[in-house]
Amino acid sequence: MGIVFDSHRTRSRGAGRYLEGAETTESPPVAYCFVSRQLPGPALGRLAERHDVEIWPSRLPPSHEELTEQVEPAEGLLSMLTDRVDAELIAAAPRLRAISNYAVGHDNIDLEAAAARDIPVGNTPGVLTDATADLAFALLMAAARKLPEADAAVREGDWKTWEPERYLGADVHGATLGIIGFGRIGQAVAERAQGFGMTILHTTRSSTAEDLDDVLRQCDFVSLHVPLTPATHQLIDAHALAQMKSSAIVINTARGELVDQKALTRALQDKLIAGAALDVTVPEPLPADDPLLTAPNLIVTPHIGSATQTARERMADLAVDNLLAALDGRPMPHQVRP
Repeated sequence: MGIVFDSHRTRSRGAGRYLEGAETTESPPVAYCFVSRQLPGPALGRLAERHDVEIWPSRLPPSHEELTEQVEPAEGLLSMLTDRVDAELIAAAPRLRAISNYAVGHDNIDLEAAAARDIPVGNTPGVLTDATADLAFALLMAAARKLPEADAAVREGDWKTWEPERYLGADVHGATLGIIGFGRIGQAVAERAQGFGMTILHTTRSSTAEDLDDVLRQCDFVSLHVPLTPATHQLIDAHALAQMKSSAIVINTARGELVDQKALTRALQDKLIAGAALDVTVPEPLPADDPLLTAPNLIVTPHIGSATQTARERMADLAVDNLLAALDGRPMPHQVRP
């Protein structure tokens, strides 16, 4: 199998045959697959053993126009959360018969348009739970104890001596944590919080707006773990922020759209809440002149919730498993239901 690099993409030619026992047998037909970014680990090699694979080589994702052009002849698409796979793109790809999203979320894909064409859509659930929960708790700790501020002081030469009134943070041990969305990741965050003796409050899918307000009023920390839906879009808005304690800290490792960033900027500037730590924003990345970046007591990381070697390689395995199954005419192991 050869891999050829050119200015636009990486292509691997699938072998088109496989060994089963001692016999060589014709495999199912070789398909053309487009992968919108290089992935860690060996999983894409498995895909290339069976099918023709092209990989977008740039650090930056393809634009929507570039993605549409690349997918037009494809039968399989392995997409990233940053790729907008909408009805227009799906309509422009008449041969497309499988979409595998390298993410637990799938709000970047028009599921109705895919279902109308009987195109299965897969995701990668479960494998990033612990990595994302670890980051959520790391952001909570960093914001509570003002770690970015303290680190910057050292690097800027502002560490003069031990000072009793500088870098005073919030207690984590024994504090109250509100978990908004109690699915796999929310529950994993709760497990970590138990080790710190925290009181844990949480919402569920059946929680009302009044239930959310009640949780927000009681909590020292609020961590967001709901999926992005029309009902959760800007769930944390000016009203929600007004319910929180002035000492509260908000952590978001789910989707940027869950937070009204203009309202959050005002809340931080007016000291309505004590701080925020965000791994997700709108847009991504934030422009350097975005007003949110001027807000005090704010931590922003570049969407690294699943960024461990183990989690990202396992995500690649699941994404490839989904694509291989669908292209062979089998159900995807992790198929999203519209």
